[in-house]
Amino acid sequence: MTDAPAALAMVTIDCADPAKEAEFWAAALGWEVTYSDADYGLATNGTLRLGFGRADGWQAPAWPNPDGTKQFHLDLAVDDLEAAAKRLTELGARRAEPQPSEDWIVLLDPDGHPFCLTKAANWG
Repeated sequence: MTDAPAALAMVTIDCADPAKEAEFWAAALGWEVTYSDADYGLATNGTLRLGFGRADGWQAPAWPNPDGTKQFHLDLAVDDLEAAAKRLTELGARRAEPQPSEDWIVLLDPDGHPFCLTKAANWG
């Protein structure tokens, strides 16, 4: 353990529809929505927290994103890429085009945030 001055309490993501984002991500990760209104949504799993804050005028980043304005993306470890992609699209995600690799799948969440499905075995 280091003598760090802080601990990460939560990641909050800007979006257009916080309630929809919290619902999607809670279902995608097997977490629960613990707060939701028009301005903020929160998905949690114990001490892990993923928040969604409404940002007026928010627009999804382009895909692909050559200008680097994507800002971040989440990598999800899955056992079966295609089975996970199918289930996540049933929950409201959509497949991004083009796909940059056969080793992972890029999806877009309901508000257009890109995220990657990766093989869990590759994470060690």
